[in-house]
Amino acid sequence: MNNKVIAAATLLLIGGLFCASTTGAQGGSGVVTGVVLGADHKPVPNAVVTYQKAGGRAPHVVHADEHGHFTISKLKGDVYAIRATGNGVSSDWENVAVHPGKTRTISLRAIHEKEDPKTYTATHTYEQQN
Repeated sequence: MNNKVIAAATLLLIGGLFCASTTGAQGGSGVVTGVVLGADHKPVPNAVVTYQKAGGRAPHVVHADEHGHFTISKLKGDVYAIRATGNGVSSDWENVAVHPGKTRTISLRAIHEKEDPKTYTATHTYEQQN
């Protein structure tokens, strides 16, 4: 066989493999990565990051590291609601569009104090009836 034919066939094979690998990556899952920051603009260590499909009712969680960094992987292409809590504060829910084969980087600002459950105060005392 001619060296030019072999070289051309090799290039076609390599090009085909490259196209297949990049197409597969685009059809894969998406990733959201980021950092949780407090009101002082410093990272919130070990924050809990809650996420679910926007409008969904099945939350999942990941934990930020000691520097407030987190990664949520293997997400299907969709819009996700994401929120962080830690050190007695929480962030607003943020809607994040996730695309297959792409990584989104976000910052969550945990600036709202967590609400403590309201204590029950009786408004009426029932006396023992005879």
